[in-house]
Amino acid sequence: MSSASREPPFRAEHLGSLLRPSKLLKKRQAIHQKQDTPDGLRQLEEDSIREIVQIQTDCGFRGISDGEYVRHMFWGTFFPTLNGMKEISGPDLSLSIFREYVPDIAAFLEEDKVPGESVICVGKISHTGKSSYIEQFEFLKSLVPKERHGDIKMTLAAPNWYHLRYKEGKAYPKEVYGSDGEYFADIAEAYRTELKILYEAGLRNAQVDDPNLAYFCSEKMIEGWKKDSANTQSIDDLFDAYISFYNQCFKRPADMHLGLHLCRGNFVNSRHFSEGGYDRIARKLFQELNVSTYYLEYDTSRAGGFEPLKELPKNKNVILGVITSKFPKLEDKEEMKERIYKAAEFVAAGSGESKEDALQRLGVSPQCGFASHEDDNLLSHDDMVKKLKLVRQIADEVWPGQP
Repeated sequence: MSSASREPPFRAEHLGSLLRPSKLLKKRQAIHQKQDTPDGLRQLEEDSIREIVQIQTDCGFRGISDGEYVRHMFWGTFFPTLNGMKEISGPDLSLSIFREYVPDIAAFLEEDKVPGESVICVGKISHTGKSSYIEQFEFLKSLVPKERHGDIKMTLAAPNWYHLRYKEGKAYPKEVYGSDGEYFADIAEAYRTELKILYEAGLRNAQVDDPNLAYFCSEKMIEGWKKDSANTQSIDDLFDAYISFYNQCFKRPADMHLGLHLCRGNFVNSRHFSEGGYDRIARKLFQELNVSTYYLEYDTSRAGGFEPLKELPKNKNVILGVITSKFPKLEDKEEMKERIYKAAEFVAAGSGESKEDALQRLGVSPQCGFASHEDDNLLSHDDMVKKLKLVRQIADEVWPGQP
């Protein structure tokens, strides 16, 4: 019998970000262009969140999010609110600090753009004691019954988000940190503080969003890494360091469910950034990383096959992202069910359990959020709702009577 945690995760999941209503986008755009004032913005955000919470509930989802409606990008504002970190944008950003072969950076450069915003270390890093996520969580608590507070899903930034993109030695000043290990240790302490604050407020269901770990499956990035003479370690050494780093960050109470979402990018106009199956990272990812659940992109062939799921231990879950959030065409329900059953076969083959038992550690979801960036993906609000309902229908038929 599996010892994997359940409820959360749920059989039907989504990844947090949902299409923002046009009225909210128009208000923010007008403020940005100085054609309007922020007066009324918070009320509009709250009204929009109420509406999307009701939509999720009507669609039969238990892991409710606020759609990330108060965020501009999926990772939120954790890093710029830390002591010792500074947000840089526009003319303050220099291409000389970036690894140009990291997939999201490479995508910007293809279009002759500099990443619109970034955050970099300028001093000793520490948590301020005030969570940048807590207001989002508290408002969600006011919208769901008290007995469901533990179901609320809060999405968090990846710990390595502002490390991988920077060239060797550019992520922090040498006079502040003498090594990655010292830098990681202070960020990990900040994460543990953040998780403690959220836990004490009642959060029991957290999801870390990290395209970066999936980039280690990209042959283009691997080749770029090898050619970069500034790197002092192999790309596999860095992956090992990130696993250790994450495990420092994610120390938490036993009743706090923590999942990790991996995808290959989900940017404006449904753009993806990288390709490559999980094969080269699967053993370490599934067996050494201290998370309970993996939310994995599996909507196209760029994520590879299900074979890497043989490495999944019996005490962990996988939510299969077989529905695409990028485009409106609705998937065939029976084909998606067959894919789930096929994935269960690989999980069973690796763990030595029956296919039926392996199936009890799986769930279904879109491969990523519907609006990782404020500008949204190439589908309509109605398309999104149809996708969410399809996820619920699939879950009901594969796991009848389970949330």
